[in-house]
Amino acid sequence: MTGGLRSAGRRPAASTSTEGGRGHVWFDLTNSPHVVIFAPFIRRLRDRGHEVTVTARDFAQTLGLLERFGIEHSVFGAHGGASSRGKATAMLSRTRELTAFARSMDFDLAIAHGSTDQPIAARVAGIPQVTMFDYEFAAAMHHWNGRLATRVLVPDAIPESALLRYGIRSPKLVRYPGLKEEYCLADHPIDAGVRSELGLSADAVVAVLRPPPEVTLYHRGVSTDLFARTLDRLLDAPGVQTVVLPRTPEQRTALEGRPAIVPERPVDGPSLVAAADVVISAGGTMNREAVALGVPAYTTFGGRMGAVDRALIARGDLIQLENPEDVRLVPRTRQQKPVLRDPEFLVDLMLEPMENRV
Repeated sequence: MTGGLRSAGRRPAASTSTEGGRGHVWFDLTNSPHVVIFAPFIRRLRDRGHEVTVTARDFAQTLGLLERFGIEHSVFGAHGGASSRGKATAMLSRTRELTAFARSMDFDLAIAHGSTDQPIAARVAGIPQVTMFDYEFAAAMHHWNGRLATRVLVPDAIPESALLRYGIRSPKLVRYPGLKEEYCLADHPIDAGVRSELGLSADAVVAVLRPPPEVTLYHRGVSTDLFARTLDRLLDAPGVQTVVLPRTPEQRTALEGRPAIVPERPVDGPSLVAAADVVISAGGTMNREAVALGVPAYTTFGGRMGAVDRALIARGDLIQLENPEDVRLVPRTRQQKPVLRDPEFLVDLMLEPMENRV
């Protein structure tokens, strides 16, 4: 399909069938990481003969990344901001729009990663829905999604016992081995041109930083002081080029006048991670991309640490930062290509609810 932004709107329902294993699959992308997560699965489903429709929320770099990767999409709604009232209003409006959209289409399966809107819309429209997540403490989200979803996919580092309070248990719950990043990055072409795109020097130590997700409920009230002090240290360090990927316009504004490299347009995150000597994030996805690609990674997350990150810390693949001076600012040794996982494994898990549909 051709790239570019396709505005939201009603289109005639497609004539699709699950005969022969083919159907019409709907992905809903509500945050920047979802583009990288689902791009390889979208391609593989189309290669299998499925029709795929993508909807997206206007938040962070989601739309820009969809355009960069040439994924056709319809835009529904935007993020409601940091307040609970704003979130509720935005969710209600977007869910209403997605429900009408889903009813107008002929979807056989719906898939999302932490969308709070698609599970409701899919349930109302009678569509099997697959929910993915890898952080078990986003309680407000999981109480809804866990009960509405047909299938829930999580990394096996998260025990089933941690999800029972959300109504998530086997057989609805499927725990897959490893990290989702180990599957989606197996297909991701690393773009060596990201270094020249950002003006990165060949002899500099490259540090990539991702600020805290300050507008998320699970991060509310969490101190961001450690990340701020770490940023200060890196910006003062000689021979270090620091790339910062802000999540919000406010974070971008706060970086104005500082000697950080702040991309003007959405960048290919995994390619940037692969070009880095160290990655420091207060969130989760970019650190797990670094782990999958063999890049040293530090977390400054100050909230309740999830099972996935605890497991990575326990085996030494992720470092829980306590003091900015502990970050090793040295060129990393480029190792052999990392051993990733076959994306077809997750594709099969995603498709089972459609294939089992009566």
